[in-house]
Amino acid sequence: MRIAITGASGLVGRHASNVLRGEGHQVREISTRSAIKPEDLEACDAVVHLAGEPVAQRWTAAAKQRIRSSRVDGTRHVVEALAQLHKPPAVLISASAIGYYGSRGEETLAESASPAQDFLGEVATEWEREARRAAKHGTRVVILRFGVILAPDGGALKKMLPPFKLGIGGRIGDGKQWMSWVHIDDVARLIAFAIANESVDGPVNAVSPNPVTNAVFTRELARALHRPAIFPVPLFALRMLFGQMAEILYASQRVIPEAALRAGFTFQFPELRDALRGLVSGI
Repeated sequence: MRIAITGASGLVGRHASNVLRGEGHQVREISTRSAIKPEDLEACDAVVHLAGEPVAQRWTAAAKQRIRSSRVDGTRHVVEALAQLHKPPAVLISASAIGYYGSRGEETLAESASPAQDFLGEVATEWEREARRAAKHGTRVVILRFGVILAPDGGALKKMLPPFKLGIGGRIGDGKQWMSWVHIDDVARLIAFAIANESVDGPVNAVSPNPVTNAVFTRELARALHRPAIFPVPLFALRMLFGQMAEILYASQRVIPEAALRAGFTFQFPELRDALRGLVSGI
């Protein structure tokens, strides 16, 4: 298959490209620095749309606008481009995030759960709405709601490692908030699975089937690194450092991959301890 990927230089894009090429597909990397044109997507069987402004930054008014525009307007431009094709791609895989659900305490969240009425929830709702418009043109639309992606070469884990390796890492607040994590290899495999399987349609939570509390995550990461983790991070310190963005660092999101499991996807790393052991072994 011929597969176009936006955001191919990002963490998920790099790993997805490697998996797809390993399966024998032709991957076309699409830059979003300029407006996407129909010819960028011409003759593609699938489009994987991953491009977007990083959320992990202080949320100034300008940053919020960049985050919203890169996702909502960016996705609209992709769909407008594919709508002009004589033969639109069979499937659009569009990124989203579990920020869609907001912070929900102990509630177990499958794909049918309602969106939050906060900044990320509203952005994700608009973002997904734009992606769904591709269905009007005969394209199957899969929306992957990514959790905390664990990878050795970027993302959340890379930022966590320095203090934990020094033995000064710790839980956030009381550590009771739920973390829905996923190994980068499972993310890349899930993208390939969603492209290949026509039964996969609509929102799909890209998370491990076994979310953990922040306290458990902290303990397992310290264990994998053979370090203590005895210095909790107070919430007020996060708010001072990151402002409103700190909300996502202590949000409680107990998300399960109901749609992926129902479709028959098998996670290679369903358990956190095994995932972390492999990820930090070469670091």
